[in-house]
Amino acid sequence: MKASAKNNNSYVIFYLKCLLFSYILTVGLLLFLALFLYRFGLSEKTVSIAIIFIYIAASLFAGFLSGKKMGTRKFLWGLLAGVLYFTILLCVSLAIDHGAAGISGNLVTVFLICGGSGMLGGMLG
Repeated sequence: MKASAKNNNSYVIFYLKCLLFSYILTVGLLLFLALFLYRFGLSEKTVSIAIIFIYIAASLFAGFLSGKKMGTRKFLWGLLAGVLYFTILLCVSLAIDHGAAGISGNLVTVFLICGGSGMLGGMLG
């Protein structure tokens, strides 16, 4: 029984590391986007598209890492990584905005993007 609990803890720690790496990637890409926005005066539509690509890249990365580590049912582990990425993203957005007004219109779309990208990353892993 203790070996199983230790194994479960290692999976939790692994997923936390995957999410940490994906959020480090997100921060880096957002800083790069901010530099481009400052330097070239990008339009709002371009920035929105870039943010969607950042969500895709970060979820794909987390799904890839989790699929590579788990070995079997990679798509499910990748989906879980994408959903966890979205969940943290949602919690941070709710904490900053003090409500869902800012994300309510895109909530389902961002969920599907993160989940699908994580699943694809898991399959590639």
